[in-house]
Amino acid sequence: MSAVGAARGWLGTPYRHQASEKGVGADCLGLVRGVWREVVGEEPEAPPPYAADWAEVGGEETLLMAARRRLVERSVGMMRPGDVLLFRMSEGAAVKHCAILSAVEGPEPRMIHAYWGRAVVESWMGPWWRRRLVAVFGWPLARE
Repeated sequence: MSAVGAARGWLGTPYRHQASEKGVGADCLGLVRGVWREVVGEEPEAPPPYAADWAEVGGEETLLMAARRRLVERSVGMMRPGDVLLFRMSEGAAVKHCAILSAVEGPEPRMIHAYWGRAVVESWMGPWWRRRLVAVFGWPLARE
């Protein structure tokens, strides 16, 4: 299964902090973890417990470092559907949000992500998101 197909299967899953169960609950990391299980296989490491404000108070690049350990980094200009996108929500803060690029055609790229307080959604990656995009990663064993 492709990463985009797997991610679309999560659409509508309610937002739940630290969760990663399709149809039941997921946060942005939980979505990526769930897609990993569907596309790559067993998760290579369990994430540590994290508070909702972990990136604002810790200052460590925990999410970015984990992505660099487990995914294949590529330049932002080379992103393609299925890639994992990492975002810095404010200048100087640690990378905090992740999504899966779902399409590049049309007026704006689209991404699938867990929208805080709502659900897993597919949305446009407009200028606000593009300004915050920090890194792009492919899957280590993607079957796309």
